Amino acid sequence: MTPLGIHTTFHGSFDEAIAKVGEELKAEGFGILTEIDLRATLKKKLDVDFRRYTILGACNPPFAHRALEASLDVGLMLPCNVIVYEEDGGGTHVAAIDPLETVAARGGPEIASVAREVHDRLTRVIARVGERA
Repeated sequence: MTPLGIHTTFHGSFDEAIAKVGEELKAEGFGILTEIDLRATLKKKLDVDFRRYTILGACNPPFAHRALEASLDVGLMLPCNVIVYEEDGGGTHVAAIDPLETVAARGGPEIASVAREVHDRLTRVIARVGERA
């Protein structure tokens, strides 16, 4: 299966990765609207053990507004999800949705323009998260 999104490996702890992702998102104008602890949810709902896995719902309000002005249905693809999870054998995986694979693929020129700008910002976030030695 071809991976979706924009990926990197963070060379540090899971908690450090969450903090670094938050810092880098903020530097690119994003806030975190939601934080889903998938491990805790699966334990509570299904009583299964799972690796540490968090889904962050990131939003850049000016871009969200522009996209919603073009199509109210774009809200189906908001916020931009960023995932952080423990890899098998150590390390922490970080990935962001690529709006060029989702929003731009389904929208008109204005949505594609917003998707390109969000893609560029999320690509920078993921690149900087992966730079940590």
